[in-house]
Amino acid sequence: MVRYRSLFGSVTVAVAALLGLGVGGTAQATVPADAGVAAATAGCGKAPTLVSGTHSIQSGGQNRSYILRVPNNYDNNHPYRLVFGFHWVGGTANDVDSGGTDGYNWSYYGLRRLADNAGNGTIFVAPQGNGNGWGNPNGQDVTFVDDMIRQLEGGLCVDTAQLFSSGFSYGGAMTYALACARPTVFRAVAVYSGANLSGCSGGTQPIAYMGLHGLRDNVLPISSGRALRDQFVRNNGCTPQNPPEPANGSLTHIVTAYSGCRAGYPVVWAAFDGAGHDPGPRDGCTCDGWQTWTSGEVWKFFTQFDSSTPPPPTGPQVGVNYHLVVSQGGKLADINGRSTAAGALLIQWTSNGGLNQQFDLLDSGGGYFHVRARHSNLVLQVASNNSGADITQQPDSNATSQQWKFTDQGNGIYTLTNRQSSLVMGVAGSSTTDGAHITQSADTGNGSQRFQLQTA
Repeated sequence: MVRYRSLFGSVTVAVAALLGLGVGGTAQATVPADAGVAAATAGCGKAPTLVSGTHSIQSGGQNRSYILRVPNNYDNNHPYRLVFGFHWVGGTANDVDSGGTDGYNWSYYGLRRLADNAGNGTIFVAPQGNGNGWGNPNGQDVTFVDDMIRQLEGGLCVDTAQLFSSGFSYGGAMTYALACARPTVFRAVAVYSGANLSGCSGGTQPIAYMGLHGLRDNVLPISSGRALRDQFVRNNGCTPQNPPEPANGSLTHIVTAYSGCRAGYPVVWAAFDGAGHDPGPRDGCTCDGWQTWTSGEVWKFFTQFDSSTPPPPTGPQVGVNYHLVVSQGGKLADINGRSTAAGALLIQWTSNGGLNQQFDLLDSGGGYFHVRARHSNLVLQVASNNSGADITQQPDSNATSQQWKFTDQGNGIYTLTNRQSSLVMGVAGSSTTDGAHITQSADTGNGSQRFQLQTA
């Protein structure tokens, strides 16, 4: 079996201690300049200055190390995918790189073998945690990753739109911390049996996210993995659901791709019955090994992204149909009675699939948008400058009373401010009932004045 099996005793004790002490620090570190931009790095077009093996680097006043795997047929004119593999508590970078007792087949959680089979187009990195863990005090481990990226991009040809992170247990916690703190640096992450142990600095922006967790996990219960997943369900604008999970005793797994997510920001959840706290479960038994299904699912998740295009931009986008979901109560902005007439009121209503609950945006300039009802092609307009004034749909006249600014409040939540009145959109009286008017008023920070942009 793979090496992590022999470490389960220490994993359990160490994680229990971590849960008692709380999570790591959350200080921000400087983001690499190339974050989120698809471009050739400084290492492209020249002889590599880094080779496979163990490397040392100064980071935050400490001497840190990592193991690097460069493809055998490395081409300095080809930008490569870069995959980080983080070890578990008590594990080491060598455990991830070598694959432990399963060897090459389990190197980097089985991804190296699949990359080689697909044409050897991936550089792999296994960082070494201080004390064989990822406490990330004051963000020092995130800074370590920043420093590694700079060194790797300076010495090798890396596709900056193709950075990925994976990790098991404490390594999963570190991968989650990177999803929170560096969502524009990493294209996607895969968290095996993780929890919030390394902190979450930021944590409000979307990133392609995959979580894998066992029902029988007695170290980090599956509820901790669900909580991490649900954070990015919200951030990515996915439709909330309770995804199916296998029955206890079924010794199988179920993989669910969420619907409704923003383009380019999928969320996938893989739950399994059988092995417990384990990155390599196998169906039909409580055993594990490199023959696991997890490697193929994570590889498929990572390689779905086109290296020729960067992640899509975040925030309100022209040409996308949205639901405006009221944060307080979860009802949708709705044109009353599905009317197509000018003057019809904007209200809140339970989701019913109607086009009168869908809106797209037209750029008004200066950071403002017209909000257009899909069913009528009329735009939202305030009736006056007064607090409490109704919002109706009207023909587009390009008036400032029809222009709205979307201010990001985090977690995909926005305040909509009218350009003419400087008042914000919200449900009258903070009501949660169907049919309540959506009006304008001074911003009080109430959830009835906050809207999630959910792709329709």
